[in-house]
Amino acid sequence: HSYRSHAAIEPWLSDQWYVAVTDDRLKGSALRAQSPEQISALPDGVEPAGSAAGDGGLRFFPERYARTYSSWHENIRDWCISRQLWWGHQIPVWNRVGSLADASTEVVAALAGVGVDEAQPVESSWIAAGAAHLARKITVDEIEESVCVPPAASLGRLGRSDDSLDEPALVEALEMAGYVRDPDVLDTWFSSGLWPMSTMGWPWPQDFPETAGLLEAFNPTSVLSTAREIITLWVSRMVMFNRYFLDGQLPFTDVFIHAMVQDGHGQKMSKSLGNGVDPRDIIHSHGADAMRFSLVQMTTDTQDVRMPVDMICPHTGEAFTPSVITTPAGHVVAAPFQDSRAGDGSQMLSNYGYATGAAEPTDEVPLARNTSSKFDNGRNFANKVWNATRFVLGILDEAPSVSEPVDMGNARFIDRWIVSRLAETTGALETALASYQFNVYADTLYHYVWDDFCDNYLEAIKPTVRDDPQQQAVLGATLDALLRLMHPVMPFITEELWPHVSAAQVGTIGGVDAAPSALLANAPWPTIDSGLIDVDVAETFSRANELLTQIRRLRAERLVKPKQQITIHIDGSIRSLIESVDGLVETLAGVGSVMSAAENSPTVSSSIAFEGSQVIVSDLVEEVDAAAEGQRLDRVIEDLTKRIANFEGRLANEGYVNNAKPELVEETRDQLAAAQADLTTATAAKASIT
Repeated sequence: HSYRSHAAIEPWLSDQWYVAVTDDRLKGSALRAQSPEQISALPDGVEPAGSAAGDGGLRFFPERYARTYSSWHENIRDWCISRQLWWGHQIPVWNRVGSLADASTEVVAALAGVGVDEAQPVESSWIAAGAAHLARKITVDEIEESVCVPPAASLGRLGRSDDSLDEPALVEALEMAGYVRDPDVLDTWFSSGLWPMSTMGWPWPQDFPETAGLLEAFNPTSVLSTAREIITLWVSRMVMFNRYFLDGQLPFTDVFIHAMVQDGHGQKMSKSLGNGVDPRDIIHSHGADAMRFSLVQMTTDTQDVRMPVDMICPHTGEAFTPSVITTPAGHVVAAPFQDSRAGDGSQMLSNYGYATGAAEPTDEVPLARNTSSKFDNGRNFANKVWNATRFVLGILDEAPSVSEPVDMGNARFIDRWIVSRLAETTGALETALASYQFNVYADTLYHYVWDDFCDNYLEAIKPTVRDDPQQQAVLGATLDALLRLMHPVMPFITEELWPHVSAAQVGTIGGVDAAPSALLANAPWPTIDSGLIDVDVAETFSRANELLTQIRRLRAERLVKPKQQITIHIDGSIRSLIESVDGLVETLAGVGSVMSAAENSPTVSSSIAFEGSQVIVSDLVEEVDAAAEGQRLDRVIEDLTKRIANFEGRLANEGYVNNAKPELVEETRDQLAAAQADLTTATAAKASIT
């Protein structure tokens, strides 16, 4: 039954046109195109890949979709390309019953130009055309014998014998001779498979001067980005057709299969269900960059990603989760009418209500926009970048120029760290791009900009940057490189900030090559010397950051005001650590003074276990409740005891010790030793207050 008219569909056997895609020149060629790394072995009957153009040049990302492609071609069947529809490209084949005896001399001469012989001893003949011109004659005997035109060739490969004949003249000659064009139309995917070539003048670009050079310039391209269901319908056809008609050439070398976005209920977004998100609405509510960044961040290796769809109340501008209903077909959709968030009894029309004709939008019942909280992260990120750049520009506004590139070997610790992280991040971004891991690109960039640059670096340099020209140069150059890295995923805000950041530059960083440019869109990608990656600096920062985290956690538990300065009492390796990071701990943890634990031991304090040593923290409040401090230490001891039991359990498991990677086992042993040392310190601290 027809899903639209519900009328019964009766089978009707009729002649159809086929392409013999099982021929090795199509099926085999498509399989040989795959990268040897992504196909284990060619099936029986398929010639091995040789030195032909395109052999082994096709790669899929993610790699698992290479199996979908190869499995399709291994089991492919001859392709029926004729459709009995009212729309589409009409098949370029003409039929006539009879001879040319009654045709005029002009018609006979015109048809002879495309291979139609007046003396052809057949009662019926077929003439097949190329993309725009008649090309070859096929007899009824040939059709009955093969049930198809010769594979693909008769529909575009053969040239014309007389270039002076154009299409209208040939068609007119055929009609005068009594030929009738086949009423069927080509399968959509047959036409689409020729798209990379036929849109640029192929097969006779001389007939279309405006296409001169296009095919050579734009075919092949490098990447096709598409959905997984198009692999068999389009990717396959384009590869077969390009290789067949253009001497083995591939239309593209990389095929990126993106995830499909579903609504919050796991349903495909559709206009009829009203569960889609109009990009214009997201631009209206969040901004173009927020939308772009969030979509990139959602582009994972999974097959599907979910995007909960909310609504924006047209009466109040507030976003909310709509009430839903279930359709007779089982789809969960927004109810046609939604109550206003104003609570005054007014209503709005949902996209589903509008799509199904439940009502037309009016001033009293307006149409609600769809949105999604998924884009909030992108909007917050854009705001963070904007505000951070304004802060940096305020610092660099009066800064003097530094003529020589800053030598990072002589720079402050925090400057060496942020440039080292810049070099690491750039390498990670390049790796992510090379493998089409766009969500990794977005996440890596997000953490560098938000966590490293904004939360750590900008906060750490506040006490020193206004009096340090070299640090100002590092700050400006780092922001310059950062905007270049951000531009692919947030082009509008970065382009807006670019001229201001460029004008504020006061120096460069040795080992960072980022040539100036009037437009960020034209600016070269930053080239960063891998020697700037400092493993020791990274390790030292990681240790200092762990100490910072513990001090901040203690401040939060004690409800210490942000501007209140505290005192820490330490000795040994911890003192060396704090001194090596050049004021980082004092600045970011709000430490007013660092004292020796051996002297001036406070009577009222709290303690932190860090790397097996005790850090005494005082001046948290006027007076510390000993009972509360004891309860806090009890929680710390309980947590450490559980962690130790977990580590000991892993190391007691012979399967883990023998089968896990040696470095992983060694890491577990180190974690156990650290936890045991911290437990000893916490237990001693608890004993000191009881």
